[in-house]
Amino acid sequence: MKPRKLPRYTHAYVDRHGTPRFYFRRAGQKSVALPGLPWSPQFMEVYERVLRECAPIEIGAKRTKPGTINAALIGYYQSIEFTETLARSTQQNRRAILEAFRVEHGDKRVALMHATALQNIVNRKRPAAQRNFKKAMRGFIDHCMSRNLIKVDPLEGMKFSKMKTKGHHTWTEEEIAQYQKRHASGTKARLALELLLQTGHARADVVRMGRQHVRNGKLSMRRQKTNVQFDIPMLPDLANEIDLHPKTDLAYLVTEHGKPFTAAGFGNKFREWCDQAELHHCSAHGLRKASAVRHALNGASAFELMAWHGWKTIGEAQRYVDEANRIRLAESAGAKMRTSSG
Repeated sequence: MKPRKLPRYTHAYVDRHGTPRFYFRRAGQKSVALPGLPWSPQFMEVYERVLRECAPIEIGAKRTKPGTINAALIGYYQSIEFTETLARSTQQNRRAILEAFRVEHGDKRVALMHATALQNIVNRKRPAAQRNFKKAMRGFIDHCMSRNLIKVDPLEGMKFSKMKTKGHHTWTEEEIAQYQKRHASGTKARLALELLLQTGHARADVVRMGRQHVRNGKLSMRRQKTNVQFDIPMLPDLANEIDLHPKTDLAYLVTEHGKPFTAAGFGNKFREWCDQAELHHCSAHGLRKASAVRHALNGASAFELMAWHGWKTIGEAQRYVDEANRIRLAESAGAKMRTSSG
């Protein structure tokens, strides 16, 4: 296998003691020493932080008029709230939404931004897009208010159209068994299922998982999206499946070329594996939901679900506790009917 290339802007040399050294070097900026070996968690944590901190000056910033939405957005993109608080994938998604807003309204005065104008923008969007727009705008508005660019929150009281769906389908136990029957233990497709189901984490985190994250039978990582730490024991079914696969790769899941999947690439591949199992309506995210329901059915509290799945708010976890209670109550009601009719 060919040696993996160094991350962009990484320079390496061997010092006089024979120790390899690595530095982040970008034209016009100070060099920064990087710890550990390239692509290791220790290395990548510092590399990604330095990459954000050394971001180039926004193109056109000097030509932007102060007090406009253009100027406020440039400030927000360079703020700690945007660069440090949000995961890279979240930054990309929210910036795409804000840039579309900027194209239409960038030259307007940010102080004149008001609730009626934003509500009119939202009314032209589909239900899911409405909610995504508010999420993206929430950080921007908070940034503006904290710097006294606006006095009143224009997002307060915003109304949305009703959602027609509940999002990704939650896998049933029958669907899990159907997938397992199609993809036997020892296959990459089966490993993917077990990682998603047994850890209960998103595809962006699953593709980064590897043996370097396991100590004394416990998997420890931070969620890419929210940076929330999770420390969970390796469940027996997952540990047994991992033992059937090569131990030479840094990541559990690698492509045919021996490289870790991207989150999008893994999503596409998992889509293929689901289709092969005739589960066209199932997705990777649906297994995260199935994991939460499994835990709740086994008595996990909302706080325990938060700790396992890396959620920040109890509301995200409580919905699965409620779902488990609904299932248990329905089964209890059915049992009473069978008893009375027997």
